[in-house]
Amino acid sequence: MQLNLKNPVVFFDLETTGIDIAKDRIVEIALLKVQLDGSEEEVLQRINPEIPISEEATRVHGITNEDVANEPTFKEVAKRLAKFIEGCDLGGFNSNRFDIPLLAEEFIRADVDIDLKKRKFIDVQAIFHKMEKRTLAAAYKFYCDKDLIDAHSAMADTKATYNVLKAQLDKYQGVEYEDNRGKVSTPVVNDMEKLSEFSAYDRNVDFLGRIVYNDKGVEVFNFGKNKGVPVTKVLEEQPGYFGWIMNGDFPLYTKKVLTQIKLRMMEK
Repeated sequence: MQLNLKNPVVFFDLETTGIDIAKDRIVEIALLKVQLDGSEEEVLQRINPEIPISEEATRVHGITNEDVANEPTFKEVAKRLAKFIEGCDLGGFNSNRFDIPLLAEEFIRADVDIDLKKRKFIDVQAIFHKMEKRTLAAAYKFYCDKDLIDAHSAMADTKATYNVLKAQLDKYQGVEYEDNRGKVSTPVVNDMEKLSEFSAYDRNVDFLGRIVYNDKGVEVFNFGKNKGVPVTKVLEEQPGYFGWIMNGDFPLYTKKVLTQIKLRMMEK
């Protein structure tokens, strides 16, 4: 099934120095842009992360420090990448919890102002896990009846993700899904906005869910002693909490969101 698109969609995959969103860096990024007419455009870029690649990460993706020593830094390619994804929705495999948050961190470090929150995010892994509970290689075999060659190669994983989503749309057309509240629906439809809603695990304000929307649409903290408490209430009653987060080991995007809330409060 071909995708029913209102905007172009960019499927992408990152290979990184490790799995810490706040500290680790990109060493390779693969992007596959699918236009409204179904035509495709690819970008594959290795990146010098400017920090060592962990041995664990190299064992997964096979990229060594020597492989990227002479590659451009993310700051050097950030504007070109931002232009490539401009006006596009984003798709990936486990992208909502890893790739998108880490990419947002890199753009902030590179001083490139791009608001990823305005995009629709389609996480193929989320759809897969909610419907079948598997991994990418198993998903590719399950949906496409093919073995995934060169797994953990960024472009191979990216193309597999795109093909899995198309197969999911075919397989789950009209199939019912029951959520944890007992609500039954047929959520896997050829609509990027609805797929984005279904593949989201929660209502994050920042990417990692340190701040989320509650049932009333109010921004609340989602960790620690203030879990469930409105952010504005905490900032008003615990003025030191803002500084603790801003000086702590939190993702840059979380700090950016918190700053925006504080500035909004000051404007009232």
